[in-house]
Amino acid sequence: MALIEQSGAHDESFWTIAVEQGWTGIGIDEDHGGIGLGLIELGLVAQATGAATAGAPFLTGNSGAAHDLQAAGSDALKAQWLEKLVSGEATACCAFAEASSPLPSTPNVQFADGKLSGTKPSVAGGLKADFAIVLARSEAGEDVLALCDLASNSRTPFESFDNSRLYADLEFSQSPAEVFAQGKAARTLALAALTRMALVTAWEQLGGAEALLFIAREYANTRKAFGQPIGAFQSVKHRIAELYGLVEITRANCIHASSREGEADFLRAAAAARLSATEAYDTAARDTVQIHGGIGVTWESGLHLHMRRARSLAIEQGNMLFWEDILTDELASA
Repeated sequence: MALIEQSGAHDESFWTIAVEQGWTGIGIDEDHGGIGLGLIELGLVAQATGAATAGAPFLTGNSGAAHDLQAAGSDALKAQWLEKLVSGEATACCAFAEASSPLPSTPNVQFADGKLSGTKPSVAGGLKADFAIVLARSEAGEDVLALCDLASNSRTPFESFDNSRLYADLEFSQSPAEVFAQGKAARTLALAALTRMALVTAWEQLGGAEALLFIAREYANTRKAFGQPIGAFQSVKHRIAELYGLVEITRANCIHASSREGEADFLRAAAAARLSATEAYDTAARDTVQIHGGIGVTWESGLHLHMRRARSLAIEQGNMLFWEDILTDELASA
């Protein structure tokens, strides 16, 4: 609870375990110290962290940053950062969004003479990340992806429902950065990283929704009203059955999308997973509170932790409207 309420802190014990267990190296090639596994393996870890409402967002940000570095980063950038991501010496965030757009068509942050200027708002993990992958606009008017070391960068905490996500406004004031992609390639890489992070988040949402399903079922089987368990009443029984359906649909979508990484339909599959996961977690958070009745709105039940996490994850890496548009465009062009 303290991590959610206070700004600038994350679950350090969880992150220590993540590093010791090798989770930080799941999506990074063995050449750079990682273990070279895929999104299914990373997704299963994210699912477990979602069930426990673990308080560190770095697995998601690291995943997006590592993807883009491995795809287009120079040998020097890879050598400088990838092994540090694996060892836990460094953490990363992806600063793409501006205003209400997760992937702005014309970024306001400018890149000129090797330096960034402007602000990226509400970046998940940005308050503690060691470096950021930034989508910016060059003097020539084209998109660029640049890596910025945040060691001396100014950042302002952004208060939210769930401060353990370490949201921050990243303020670039002639901040040195190195471009590793530009033009169409920069936007393609940014979308690829965003898609990957959204899928990792979908797995995390799945973990939270499934945990709430189990909590709701247990409570419905033990809490009695009018001489029988409340789970015997159709209104409660139907809600739990509907939650089960949403959870299993989300699980199927997450597994399918993770298996399609690198394929032509990956974006479409990831969008479907993200949409179903957001609906499942939001619905589970709401309905589990309802099933618990009055105790569900107290801190004693602990359900507010999932409610806050569900609301926070619902808008990280783009809200449902953004991913609905992506899915619609993908289906129309199929």
